[in-house]
Amino acid sequence: MAPHSWVPNNPRLPVIVYRRALTSGDQDLAQAFSARFEANDWPTQWLDGVFDYHHFHSTAHEVLGVLTGTAELILGGPGGRVVRVQAGDALLLPAGTGHCLLSLAGGFRVAGGYPRGQQWDIRREALTPAELRAMQALPFPASDPIFGAKGPLIEHWLAQA
Repeated sequence: MAPHSWVPNNPRLPVIVYRRALTSGDQDLAQAFSARFEANDWPTQWLDGVFDYHHFHSTAHEVLGVLTGTAELILGGPGGRVVRVQAGDALLLPAGTGHCLLSLAGGFRVAGGYPRGQQWDIRREALTPAELRAMQALPFPASDPIFGAKGPLIEHWLAQA
């Protein structure tokens, strides 16, 4: 995704949307996503919503597993692309990808996970050149947060390495 205004996005690594990554059925999606993320070295660090202001993370890639409800998120910063997600979906956001909650329904909540060893920040302003270089130098995660050794991260991200 190309840079937009003060949001750097990530021109090399695509956002990945996993539709129906998990199905609720009889399982607790918070527990199921947390177990899946942990097994694939993307431990869950919080359960909550998505901020209703534009922001990005410069020090970590992020996976969001939708636990309950539905939402429309803006990806890419102000004027970006609207993506609708529902319980069971997951989003993989490369470092720098702007995101913001546009609307929600049904008690929308997500699990937020990050690659082991990466600590997230919250940015609402442009990066300095040094911060941008550091973001671009973040290591690639060794596994896909949903599928582990296979999956879209391995196919689409590691091909960019």
